[in-house]
Amino acid sequence: MSQSSLLARLQPGRPLFWVLFLVVLVPDWFSKRWAETALLPRHVPHEVIGEYLRFTLSYNQGAAFGMHVGESSRWFFAVLAVAIIALMLWATRDLTRESTPAALGLPLVLGGAVGNLLDRLRDAAAVVDFIDVGVGTTRFWTFNIADSGITVGAICLVLAMWVGERPAAASASSEQSTA
Repeated sequence: MSQSSLLARLQPGRPLFWVLFLVVLVPDWFSKRWAETALLPRHVPHEVIGEYLRFTLSYNQGAAFGMHVGESSRWFFAVLAVAIIALMLWATRDLTRESTPAALGLPLVLGGAVGNLLDRLRDAAAVVDFIDVGVGTTRFWTFNIADSGITVGAICLVLAMWVGERPAAASASSEQSTA
């Protein structure tokens, strides 16, 4: 399959776009429901791969890295998520037509954003987090599959923008040197 054919198949609304979107959203939804029943009580680590990977049920009422705005966090971040989803679709419309990493990254970001939004709307307890990585007492923030999709997708989008700007910058500098 050619790169242009793959790009066409990854565009928003096309089947491959929805497959990638659902690859994040569906496992995220089911893993969070599993975590809420299997990992009780909250904040008690369950070792998966020793101390390196544990499952620890927690709820994040705020946003990434525990950011919050008080009692209004649930609705503030729900509205913000909808706005960011709309902005992402608008801001990446040209980039996803030109870049395979961007076209791969967008449905991953959107699948994660919708996964966390659904959690936020579903329950006042907030977004379920349970993946706990680290060594001993040095731990990363607890996260979920949606967060992973957002992170991987964002890396793809940044890579697409960085790679896309390099040829433009190189041609601009070569034009200046010939002038």
